[in-house]
Amino acid sequence: MPMELSSSSCFLLFIIPFLYFLKVAASSKSKRPRLAPGPAPLPIVGNLFELGDNPHRSLARLAKAHGPVMSLKLGRITATVVSSPDAAKEALQKKGRALSGRWVPDANRVLGHDRASVVWMSPSPQWSNLRAVMRTHSFAARVLDAGQGLRRQKVRELVSHVRGRTGRAVDVGGAVFDTALNLISATAFSSDLVSLDHSGSSRRGGFKEVISGIMEEVGKPNLADFFPLLVPIDPHGRRRKVAKCFIRLFGMIDEIIDRRLKLTKEGEQEQKSHDLLDELLHLQLDRPTLRSLLADYFIAGSDTSSVTVGWAMAELLRSPGTMATARAELASVVGPTREVAESDIPELPFLRAVVKETFRLHPTGPLLLPHTAEADAELGPYAVPKHSQVVVNVWAIGRDESVWEDAEAFKPERFLGSEMDFRGRHFELIPFGTGRRMCPGMPLADRMVHLTLASLIHSFEWKLPGGMKPADVDLTEKFGVSLALAVPLLAIPLPVKD
Repeated sequence: MPMELSSSSCFLLFIIPFLYFLKVAASSKSKRPRLAPGPAPLPIVGNLFELGDNPHRSLARLAKAHGPVMSLKLGRITATVVSSPDAAKEALQKKGRALSGRWVPDANRVLGHDRASVVWMSPSPQWSNLRAVMRTHSFAARVLDAGQGLRRQKVRELVSHVRGRTGRAVDVGGAVFDTALNLISATAFSSDLVSLDHSGSSRRGGFKEVISGIMEEVGKPNLADFFPLLVPIDPHGRRRKVAKCFIRLFGMIDEIIDRRLKLTKEGEQEQKSHDLLDELLHLQLDRPTLRSLLADYFIAGSDTSSVTVGWAMAELLRSPGTMATARAELASVVGPTREVAESDIPELPFLRAVVKETFRLHPTGPLLLPHTAEADAELGPYAVPKHSQVVVNVWAIGRDESVWEDAEAFKPERFLGSEMDFRGRHFELIPFGTGRRMCPGMPLADRMVHLTLASLIHSFEWKLPGGMKPADVDLTEKFGVSLALAVPLLAIPLPVKD
């Protein structure tokens, strides 16, 4: 009997601590955050097939079933998708430092561009310094104020080009793209790169075509982005095609830089107007960084204005009453003979509402540019593992029926009397993002979009070609780096009636 008690005691002394350890471990495990809910992944491919041709729409549909913070498996990549203003605020502001990395498409990892580009670089002292350079030398209020005359000149050239096609159909987005490209080149190099009156032909050996080629290839699906083992194979040839484009683009930029350095050395440039290239050369940036910085200006800057103005004009042509209201406001504020100036924009609340409504329904980057987690983080109760992708679906936020009344309708008047803007303070409307990775070029895009759209509306009456009715305007989207009209908008400018 004593022996039996001794054996039982020994057993209890062993099993009780063991059971306690299991309970503590289970409790600890249950408290550990898990991935957000999401659709069940298939073997190997995960949820890739659920994205479709319009991932912003597919992800918005999935978020209705799985919630505003949703997890997907995209090949070998884990992605957390955010689809509500509150979740976006937490991801981009409250957890902005932990989630401020940048997910880089494989096609952009060419010629070291991803390591020198402000757009694609991960947070670092160099990245912070380059952001400061852009803010100080390109997008500060004093710099933008000083550039008003140049922007007015470029928009005046656009209006003159359109006036020369009175009564004939104009590719609105194409003309605005060329204008934006010339604005950037005139700001950077004191010269135009594109002729508006010769079908966009370039004086610099295809500058426009190279930029369009980069954007088109980077915006296409690429299996190497989701299966790293395929990176050396480059299955779609994306990286090879983008590399050829960047070789040409960097070559053209190098030619302009070398010519400027020669002129400066010979003392000739000092007699000309001071431009952005002079300022950047004065900072003594290394050549790879200088090339990538200038490439960022052209690739990002030429697209936002043209895409947004194209969408705004398409929506206005579909809604003649809204177009008439915008034109009446311009006629009242600007008058029949004077051209629109940037100083008029604060006095045009309906025009500003049109632009906000366009950004709400048609954000240029519907999923922004994907972030990556720099460290393990959490969004609400859910885990966001280090190195995983974080996607903010601003397109879904802009059409959230719990946020916006009649969310699918184009109603600029919803913004009249509202303090809401798109500068990153209101998470219901963040087409340029917000926080650490907010687009630094937003202040310039803001001015350029308003001035261009106002000038086109004020200078002409517009009608649709071929007897089209307003409801016939095609709003089909083409998903890519930017969300553009799948069918370019053609419209006929007519003289303004007295």
